[in-house]
Amino acid sequence: MLQRLKNFLIGEPLTHDNSSDDHLLSKVQALAMLSSDTLSSIAYGPEQVALVLMAVSSAAIWWSIPIGILVLVLLISLTISYRQVIKAYPQGGGAYMVTSENLSPKFGLIAGGSLLVDYMLTVAVSVAAGADAITSAIPLLHPYNLQISIILVLVLMVLNLRGMRESAKSLMVPVYLFIASTLFLLGYGFLQILTGHMPYAATAHLGQPITGVSVILILRAFTSGSASLTGVEAISNAVPFFKKPKSKNAASTLFIMSSILGIMFAGITFLNWWTGITPHSGVTMLAQLAREILGDSWFGSILFYIFQFSTAMILAVAANTGFSAFPMLSFNMAKNKYMPHIYLEKGARMAYSNGILTLAIGAITLLFIFRGNTERLIPLYTIGVFVPFALSQTGMVVHWSREYGKDFWKHSLANILGALICYGIVLILILFRLGDIWPFFPIIAILMWMFLKIKKHYDGVAQQLRIDGPIKEHHYQGNIVLILVGNVTKANIGAISYARSIGDKVIAMHVSTKDTENKDKEIEQEFKKYFPEIEMVHIRSPYSSITQSTIQYVDEVATQADKDNATLTVLIPQFVPKKSWQNILHNQTSLRLKYYLKWRENIVISSYSYHLKD
Repeated sequence: MLQRLKNFLIGEPLTHDNSSDDHLLSKVQALAMLSSDTLSSIAYGPEQVALVLMAVSSAAIWWSIPIGILVLVLLISLTISYRQVIKAYPQGGGAYMVTSENLSPKFGLIAGGSLLVDYMLTVAVSVAAGADAITSAIPLLHPYNLQISIILVLVLMVLNLRGMRESAKSLMVPVYLFIASTLFLLGYGFLQILTGHMPYAATAHLGQPITGVSVILILRAFTSGSASLTGVEAISNAVPFFKKPKSKNAASTLFIMSSILGIMFAGITFLNWWTGITPHSGVTMLAQLAREILGDSWFGSILFYIFQFSTAMILAVAANTGFSAFPMLSFNMAKNKYMPHIYLEKGARMAYSNGILTLAIGAITLLFIFRGNTERLIPLYTIGVFVPFALSQTGMVVHWSREYGKDFWKHSLANILGALICYGIVLILILFRLGDIWPFFPIIAILMWMFLKIKKHYDGVAQQLRIDGPIKEHHYQGNIVLILVGNVTKANIGAISYARSIGDKVIAMHVSTKDTENKDKEIEQEFKKYFPEIEMVHIRSPYSSITQSTIQYVDEVATQADKDNATLTVLIPQFVPKKSWQNILHNQTSLRLKYYLKWRENIVISSYSYHLKD
């Protein structure tokens, strides 16, 4: 039943034959799958700038224009830098690989850990913003923002578990609808300005002195606006997902994405200032701008709701960038033994399903902690991405210095500029928004500790398992098979037959408690009737559970077997029901015993399965 439900939700399993290059992404599909986070950020990035400036007055919003120009400079720098990363590291891994190879593995872990947290925040911020857009259009749903956000996470999780190609195809409609509707909105808005149908209504002229505006305020606003650039690095992580030539297609997709982002960010920032729109609770600035440009006519209202629908959709699916990048980053870190090896495994649909599930659980946890509040998540979101941005830029400078020597600066100008701006953003966040971002630091510290412990464990296991000399085999002089017997059933017949085939000595063991004494005597008599030649040991447990007494007796037998230079096999009969859901009705005791016995050395634990017909 569970398998049928799984197949219904995520599809039939794929084989390696039908998961070939045909299932990789074209530029059109990759743009839809990997740019949704970056492009969607224009729905909240300019608004976050305005929110900071509004702390002084609405007149201060004119400062969003020079701040926007600085954001665009950073965008250009990051685009150039990550195009270089794509060409230098076509195997993917992005900031993690660049930092690990050019700075140090520990700096790489800081970059990798930051991005893992950031991708969880990406999902949380995106779906929360998507829920905000939905409730802006349908105010009746406003009390259910958190529930809508969680549903969106679950939908995206299932979508990604279905596989990369299917996910990309599903995302093409919302992403390209948003691009088309936003470019139309901007084009129509500028046309109205040029024709005089949308008069100048700014809260203040460009350059107008505003009391209370300080360098600190401007820097805080810039860091908030820089949140619009999160997701730029995702394409560099996902180069292996592209069709050949991988690096070329990935670099082209990054350029297209950055160009669209730059046009939309600049256009929205300018029109917000020109129209004099200010932040209001319950309705986004982008929704206000769309209403202002499209008007209140019936046709304008239709276009407004189309635009709001496209915005809500892009914000909802923006989280998919995290679902694409997180599993790939987890894979690269697991390959280097810093994360559990389960992140190396592909699921039935050839997606890294463990990474997808981890991300979904983490994002839902964050939504519960922050109650789906986008504004509270943005600062954490920002530092989570700008730390690896800064480290990767620094790593690329080192990369060029190794490759070109003294002439490295010619190739690394964009990296140097990007690194300086990114370090500046991190410093501003620490100095002025520490109260919002402080959880980032203990989280990274804990992750670093976990990564290093995992690495140490895997290295230790490899050392223990490595054959580094002549092989010394131990020759045993016999095998003792200990069968755990509950009731005398048909399962015992097959189990004893198997025990005889592998063991020199077979012992049946039955454990009774005070509550079952009378019944246990009958079981012992019945067993001797059917299997008179098999030694049966009857243990009386002083406890309510049989587990402890069973383990104690197994330890005694194991000690004697070691003295006799024999092996000990513990054979546990179990039922296999016809229907999978019936497993919860059987074998609970055997599962507990297997769990505790597996920690014992020099014991082989085996199961004999008896298949039930009904």
